[in-house]
Amino acid sequence: MELLLDAESQIETWQEVILVYNAALKQINTKLEILNDEFQHVHQYNPIEHIKSRIKTSESIVKKLRRHGYESTIENMVKYVNDIAGIRVICSFTSDIYRIAEMIRLQNDIHVIAVKDYIRLPKASGYKSYHMLVTVPVFLSDRTVDVKVEIQIRTVAMDFWASLEHKINYKFEGNAPEHVKRELIECAGMVSALDNRMQELNEEIKALSKEDTDGA
Repeated sequence: MELLLDAESQIETWQEVILVYNAALKQINTKLEILNDEFQHVHQYNPIEHIKSRIKTSESIVKKLRRHGYESTIENMVKYVNDIAGIRVICSFTSDIYRIAEMIRLQNDIHVIAVKDYIRLPKASGYKSYHMLVTVPVFLSDRTVDVKVEIQIRTVAMDFWASLEHKINYKFEGNAPEHVKRELIECAGMVSALDNRMQELNEEIKALSKEDTDGA
């Protein structure tokens, strides 16, 4: 049995960081695409609208390390920064979020380290999303590296709101005026209400479709 080694003990250069984290993103992307294709085949429905992935820039990683009082080393990057590799999964309905999370959880070679459910417990800002921190093994020619990936799963409406909030926070460097924050929280409530109504409408459409099928 091949020994699975901690990433921080195996990655020594920024080029290796890029290599192994890109490989981890490719693996999870492929898994999600296969699951989406299978769901279409079995249920005639795609829970995933689209997938975005990215590697955090070295500048962002260094800022994050400094903010938490760590030295800017490759070892600290890999050990303490959990979102070097990030995947965002966008779906239509809130129910899809939990369906996708469960499908990821059931993958034999994906290990779930932590989950943060900001849908059931939104942030004070109004932010809603489902976060999973996982590890996936990356098989290189001479070793296997266990690589952390942060997966964010959210609806189209949640993603629109989060994108706007991110732009505002970037513009004001995290210190947006109070009235802007209040507006964002109010908009988050509208987004939540829209998601709930769309979910209910989808359930009604499915029920009507079933009645038509049963009555045929």
